[in-house]
Amino acid sequence: MQTEDDARKAIEESLSDCSYNEPFALMVLGDSMEPEFPDQCIIVLERSQVCKDGMYIMAMVEGTRWFRQYRNDEKGERLVALNDRYPDIPLKGIDWQVEAICYQRNIKRKVKHYRYD
Repeated sequence: MQTEDDARKAIEESLSDCSYNEPFALMVLGDSMEPEFPDQCIIVLERSQVCKDGMYIMAMVEGTRWFRQYRNDEKGERLVALNDRYPDIPLKGIDWQVEAICYQRNIKRKVKHYRYD
């Protein structure tokens, strides 16, 4: 049985591993980010702990991971689904962190890159 100290040590070791900082690909499931990111398209993300308004990010929000657009404007800091059927996720006063930013999308071998200058 793994102790809490063993689990913490394993996490620390994985974070120090250089592969943790390598880009990785995920498949988008569902229609919450359509039309820009349709169901089953592939996205490539890069680990990051910071983001800017307008970036597409993967974030951990109170224990749940979300792929959304980060917005920080007159309406406040929030995560936005591109499909209007899904509500915004307000970030004020809750536990959340950026885990990665999306810099590429692949739909049936048609690649689009996202630049955040």
